[in-house]
Amino acid sequence: QLQLVESGGGLVQPGGSLRLSCAASRFTLDSYKIGWFRQAPGKEREGVSCIRSTDGSTRYADSVKGRFTISRDNAKNTVYLQMNSLKPEDTALYYCAAVTARDGTACGFYRYGYNYWGRGTQVTVSS
Repeated sequence: QLQLVESGGGLVQPGGSLRLSCAASRFTLDSYKIGWFRQAPGKEREGVSCIRSTDGSTRYADSVKGRFTISRDNAKNTVYLQMNSLKPEDTALYYCAAVTARDGTACGFYRYGYNYWGRGTQVTVSS
């Protein structure tokens, strides 16, 4: 069974930074698309960023462009989400998800297009 484990969440003040990690086991990320999603209480799960590990192409939601950066380390089988200039509205449970990149399509934010999900890591931005 493929597994994804998120880590790196926590409590941070507005304007602060966090780096989330998504570690994969029992499969190698270099042939998958990885997405970061978040869900705040009472809201729908939304896509934040994604990366196609085959070529490193990325995509960002408008709400995080210029503040968040997604990256991968294929040697460590891990995808990262560097989050800077955090705002209270970034508070949510953050999930990573994976789907094969064999179809050659770009990564996206359609949550049902991802087969594998982690359990999430909580990010709270508050003073």
